[in-house]
Amino acid sequence: MNGQLEEDFTLNASTNYQLTGSFIVTNGVTLTIPAGTQIEADNGGTDVYIAALKGGKININGTNNNPVVMSSFNGNPSDWGGLTICGNATTTAGVDAEAEVGGFIYGGTNDVDNSGVINNLVIIGTDAQINSESQYNGVSFYAVGSGTVVENLAVINGSDDGVEFFGGTVSVTNIYLENNEDDAVDWTEGWNGTVTNTYISHTIAGFSTAFEGDKDNNNPKFINVTAISTVSGTALQFKKQSGATITNLYLSGYNTNIDMKDDGALSNVQIDGADASTTAAYDSDTQVDISTWTWRQANL
Repeated sequence: MNGQLEEDFTLNASTNYQLTGSFIVTNGVTLTIPAGTQIEADNGGTDVYIAALKGGKININGTNNNPVVMSSFNGNPSDWGGLTICGNATTTAGVDAEAEVGGFIYGGTNDVDNSGVINNLVIIGTDAQINSESQYNGVSFYAVGSGTVVENLAVINGSDDGVEFFGGTVSVTNIYLENNEDDAVDWTEGWNGTVTNTYISHTIAGFSTAFEGDKDNNNPKFINVTAISTVSGTALQFKKQSGATITNLYLSGYNTNIDMKDDGALSNVQIDGADASTTAAYDSDTQVDISTWTWRQANL
């Protein structure tokens, strides 16, 4: 499984797919991945990834009991690149910006742009390093619009970010992020979507943060956030003038809960209706209940 997809195509869930290189969904083309499909990625680093270009669509139609799995055989960090989706929504990088991943073109003027559907997807072993400054993410959302549906997404054992939003307006419901070595959730370039129900687990030392916001603050929203570390570290970091509105935040085990790295205003970060505090514990709210998220445990 590699190359460029030039016409609409549906994978077969009964086929064992081997991702041996880059697989690119081109402009105007839709790739459909049915429930239960498993894609095993070669341990090929940056040469192995899946991307939907601007104007292309990827429909991942997993179910709670039969999710789609994309993973290297051993599921080790940086085994392969991950999933990249490029859209036509707005970003502070401008129209037709060039992504650090693959040099893909993204960004436009259509905030309701539709890049497809991600339902019940598990991604394991991603984030191969491109160079000293750039790495793939589990899922990279480049200017993806609000017409795109993302629900029940797990990213596990990545060597960089679990998910990163580069502008755009896409929202996510139910996201599980385990042992991603840089940031679990990262955003920049004015992303202003909403994430409902975020669960982050850190059990390996040396990660960067649970959240990292960067650059302009277009006020993304997070409803129900649980982040738990057994190895200390920093929970929520906001660079430059970034911020967010967070409702129902539960943090446990971090040395630093709120880090305004570049001395941005604490008022940029609203937590349960008040300015963020660098001294608050944020451990009294209700944890996100993942007991029914059985899809997150799927593997090859």
